[in-house]
Amino acid sequence: MLKADFDLAIVGGGIVGLATGLAISERSPELSIVVIEKEADVARHQTGHNSGVVHSGIYYRPGTLRARLCVEGVKLLRQFCEEQELPYDRCGKVIVATHEDELPRLETLFERGTRNGVPGIEMIGPERLREIEPQAAGVKAIWSPNTSIVDYGAIARRYAEILRERGAHFQFGSEVTGIREAEGLLRIATASGEIRSRFLINCAGLYSDEVARMAGHRPDVQVVPFRGEYYRLRPEKRELVRGMIYPVPDPAFPFLGVHLTSTVKGEVEAGPNAVFAFAREGYGWGRIAPRELAQSLRYPGVWQLARKHWRVAAFEYYRSLSKRAFVQSLQRLVPSLREEDVVKDGAGVRAQALNRDGSLVDEFVIISSRRALHVLNAPSPAATASLAIGRHLAAEMLELAAA
Repeated sequence: MLKADFDLAIVGGGIVGLATGLAISERSPELSIVVIEKEADVARHQTGHNSGVVHSGIYYRPGTLRARLCVEGVKLLRQFCEEQELPYDRCGKVIVATHEDELPRLETLFERGTRNGVPGIEMIGPERLREIEPQAAGVKAIWSPNTSIVDYGAIARRYAEILRERGAHFQFGSEVTGIREAEGLLRIATASGEIRSRFLINCAGLYSDEVARMAGHRPDVQVVPFRGEYYRLRPEKRELVRGMIYPVPDPAFPFLGVHLTSTVKGEVEAGPNAVFAFAREGYGWGRIAPRELAQSLRYPGVWQLARKHWRVAAFEYYRSLSKRAFVQSLQRLVPSLREEDVVKDGAGVRAQALNRDGSLVDEFVIISSRRALHVLNAPSPAATASLAIGRHLAAEMLELAAA
């Protein structure tokens, strides 16, 4: 009879996997937990490339898991940061309609935020907008005074520290290469050897669908990588933005459009755009993974998406290659901004689940089996909602364990 090394293996050392470990270790401290991470430390990908915004819950369809966990997650995250003395700055955010034709979409967002229970939001006119953000231009805006900024990398590292204090084990440099069930255990093959566990939670982000396939699932969705590129304002131009200035997003996409965001480090980021990446960790144009690119191009949803939205895709590529075009998008929000006011910054890659019909999945997607949970889509606001998502996954996992 095989003996388990651990009661639970969590694949992925990002903020969602770590928060899930925290929730389970709090509810069932007797369980042994291992976090399996292919990198040398936690928070190396989506978590570490996050802009740091604590989303309030305005954007998400009322009644969805995404909306509920976002609003709940904000409260939990704020409390955690206060207890752990981590930066949590309520700088506030405006979502700005720059033309009359955007007003119906702005009204829809305000209604969503109100129904989702987002505290303190107001619909404001141009005069109030100028009081809050003197350089912003718009015909109307939503003011969200409680939208905040944090350092998600620091938060994730603190999650990891607490997990270690509770006895959790971390297996770094251990990319998962196979999963099979034998004699009532999951045998997880990794680059550093086999790990035997009674249960598994897959929070592998950009590779979550691949890990699910290793475990024998055939997901209805596929993760497609979209790179988001950033500029940052030069230090002498940071006074152009006091908090956060966002456009009204296109409802056809889960992306929020290029915007201006203050950070807890005192900088102002500009971006991101959203371009199809040629690798799951394709942080730049030169990063191409032939196998992963071929996998994306074989998926019918990619071609359906391209067919329906090729004009948008072409513009995103153009804006990626042209600083002038990028700045022109920002000038819709802040007309006084100039091309020389910004410099190139980093990039992140969003793990976006895509349906076979080309539609972008706008809800958290979690599938389960007798011994495993797989988080196949956890885009923004996953970092904001990490503690709430962790509690949700912990409750589902403990139900599996009790069955």
